[in-house]
Amino acid sequence: MVGEGERGKAVIVGGSIAGISCAHALTLAGWDVLVLEKTPSSPTGSPTGAGLGLNSFSQQIIQSWLPHSQQQLLLNTTLPLTIDQNYVTDSERKVHSTLTRDESLNFRAAHWADLHGLLYNALPSDIFLWGHLFLSFHVVHDKGSVIVKAKVLETGEVVEIEGDLLVAADGCLSSIRQKYLPDFKLRYSGYWAWRGVLDFSKIENSETITGIRKAYPDLGKCLYFDLASGSHTVLYELHKKRLNWVWFVNQSEPEVKGTSVTMKVNSEMIQKMQQEAEKVLIPELVKVIKETREPFLNFIYDSDPLEKIFWEKVVLVGDAAHPTTPHCVRSTNMSILDAAVLGKCMEKWGAQKLESALEEYQLIRLPLTSKQVLHARRLGRLKQGLVLPDREPFDPKLVRPEDHQELLVRNTPFFNDGPLSLGLIPSDCL
Repeated sequence: MVGEGERGKAVIVGGSIAGISCAHALTLAGWDVLVLEKTPSSPTGSPTGAGLGLNSFSQQIIQSWLPHSQQQLLLNTTLPLTIDQNYVTDSERKVHSTLTRDESLNFRAAHWADLHGLLYNALPSDIFLWGHLFLSFHVVHDKGSVIVKAKVLETGEVVEIEGDLLVAADGCLSSIRQKYLPDFKLRYSGYWAWRGVLDFSKIENSETITGIRKAYPDLGKCLYFDLASGSHTVLYELHKKRLNWVWFVNQSEPEVKGTSVTMKVNSEMIQKMQQEAEKVLIPELVKVIKETREPFLNFIYDSDPLEKIFWEKVVLVGDAAHPTTPHCVRSTNMSILDAAVLGKCMEKWGAQKLESALEEYQLIRLPLTSKQVLHARRLGRLKQGLVLPDREPFDPKLVRPEDHQELLVRNTPFFNDGPLSLGLIPSDCL
């Protein structure tokens, strides 16, 4: 039990963007934090991961977490995404043409590792326990605390860590969530995504890069979607001369093993994927895909919105709270805003009134994220030509002008979240 005037201690399980964002927000709220992460060391500087888009509100939040001397780094390591453009691809003729173009997008494109490194370097290194595999937890009611067990992977030792709050930032397959919702199942979207990042710093004047810049002339400031029958692609440029691409393909549900929906692939799978890409996509994009080293697969899942995202001294954030498909460019932004609102609620109520703080966090975040998850689901099914209850399957070749609005990212519910009240609460949910 936290005494009057004492600092609370939060144990955060998961050291990805959601977890590291919570570390920032809770530290600023006056809490001591400890982050458990199973990977053996910080991924800072690692080429792993892929691209993501930060909306203007997330940019403001991140700036507020960084020391003044480091705030320019966010702009220096990201590129603007001011345009949201949808093409339609004619797979037979191997050409594409513009469906929609929205020049009001105010995002920035970041590489996962760049953003993680920026946030990680702005925190004390001793709050991270790398190479610690979360095992279990239990709430000690008479002490008003939560005890977490973790395995030190290097030695095999099992350690116990006591805190006042457990933050589940352990992803869409969250084992912490599973304790409270044992019957919870992720919902397969009906498609998976091939993903990759092409580093073109040494081939900037090659036929591949000159060709892709001609086919997508606003690379460097545009979020491109390319719709074909039964699939669509995403393409945008990242800092340090990198191209991030995603190709969504309708497929039956795969067998997911372990605790990740990301799959490493072998050369035979890559070759088959490239052959299929040649049948569907324009040749300029196929060349980019073929020259990308180590593409990987994401199996695309979401879930029906949860009815509750905290229990006693345990709270869900990020993909643990709202697994979502990526079509509204929301997952990272949702995680950052989760952390920021959680921190503001903790600051408002204090560690002594933890339940009130968690109730307010849930009241604020649950209505917003629920609508965003369902909208992203609909947009994904629309772009993949899958069945929707209220309309015929979407055919990009037959799209009507009145259908254009359905494709725009800015029509996502609560797209322009703005600060009010606690400093972060969107007006729509008050």
